[in-house]
Amino acid sequence: MTERPPQRTPNRQLAALIAEAGFSNAGLARRVDQLGLEHGLDLRYDKTSVTRWLRGQQPRGTTPALIAEVFTRRLGRRLTAQDLGLDACAPVYAGLEFAATPEEAVDIVSGLWRKDSGSHTELRKIAFTPAGLVVPSRDWLIGRADERVGRGEAQARVPAQGRPGVPRQRQQTERGPGQKVTGGDIAALRSVGELFRALDHAYGGGHARQALVRYLEHEAEPMLRGTYSEAAGRRLFAAAADLTRLAGWTSYDIAAHGLAQRYFVQALRLSQAAGDRAYGSYVLVTMSRQAVYLGHGREAVQLARVAQQGIGSSAPPVVQALLHSVEARGHGVLGDVRACTASLVRAERALDGARPGDEVPYWARFFDEAQLADEFGHCHRDLQQFRASAQNAERSLQLRAPGFARSRLFCRVVLATARLGLGELDQACALGAEAAQQASEMRSARAVEYVRDFERRLEPYRDATPVRGYRDRVAALG
Repeated sequence: MTERPPQRTPNRQLAALIAEAGFSNAGLARRVDQLGLEHGLDLRYDKTSVTRWLRGQQPRGTTPALIAEVFTRRLGRRLTAQDLGLDACAPVYAGLEFAATPEEAVDIVSGLWRKDSGSHTELRKIAFTPAGLVVPSRDWLIGRADERVGRGEAQARVPAQGRPGVPRQRQQTERGPGQKVTGGDIAALRSVGELFRALDHAYGGGHARQALVRYLEHEAEPMLRGTYSEAAGRRLFAAAADLTRLAGWTSYDIAAHGLAQRYFVQALRLSQAAGDRAYGSYVLVTMSRQAVYLGHGREAVQLARVAQQGIGSSAPPVVQALLHSVEARGHGVLGDVRACTASLVRAERALDGARPGDEVPYWARFFDEAQLADEFGHCHRDLQQFRASAQNAERSLQLRAPGFARSRLFCRVVLATARLGLGELDQACALGAEAAQQASEMRSARAVEYVRDFERRLEPYRDATPVRGYRDRVAALG
């Protein structure tokens, strides 16, 4: 005699919320499918699916979080999967929240670090969602630095009988929550950032991304949960923001775009806790670059303009040039020649106004004539102004330091594309083959995609001798 499966309990919580929201079963299913599309998910739910949920069947994957978000939007209050009588899961919106407090920000970002450093491969498959850019950028723009970020710093104890005390050495080599954060701890975070940044520039984001995330989990999180003064806390949050942005940047470079987006949002929130408005604008610039790469020109322009508005006109000329050039890239993707040209002119004028004695933030020091020429080259390529694109790409390659290997590769592909647009097939294929060789030595999905984009442009000339030679050279790379 076979054992009967346990009888499911009807989901009365979900039924009550469906009635409150005024949904039909088909209407709820349709909204869940539509929300899934925003996250790159191809869902096929219908009224029968909702009937099963009401009878007690548990939807799988991220669907409970999507259902909760549908009700949140409809009813105007935050609801979780548990509120709907559904099993908890990794929510698709996790990491896109702009936290109300520094403590909440630490909880959100540390949750991302832990999941990313583990075996949660689905986290790296989450799709980028343009809709997820609106609230964080708005909240950053209208928000203020947190009034207090210091945590539980105890008063120094007075040694017995007034004698100077001898500090006890730590008995553990690993940091745990509650320990006092020192200036040396924060300096170590900064040094680690420089190390991973150099690795990223030279070898691609996939080279050491996982090591960076584990470092954040095992070193940065215990510091953020330690004890520190207000001043130390601001510096600590600034360092954590920088490393979190870098985790996002390296995720972006391996095409984990949804995860990168979440890291950028959390870096933006940590920069607010640090009271560093200028760095927040840099995070928005990074978000704008990702939007450009993914073809979301409108969102890229909006993010660049929010960054400009948030930092104001008092920013150093180099920073102003960076902000205007990134806006230009968004206009270029949209094919808006006039707006793109105007932004490029503003960027050029701003950089011309820079002086050797200017105080430039460390994160903006990379922006020089080589980088400006690179931005010009990309914009002119997108506008199909190939002669101007070639001139600027060549200039960037002449000026760019060898350590920026990936940026040089990108620029080489831009130059190859421009040469192709000018009908110089031999030169285009030679440049493209060099870039393909370099891409094969990096762990960068962006580098590979730049080369593939060039190859797609070669397709109309596939029978030409230079193109056949190019394909032979690339095939030899394996």
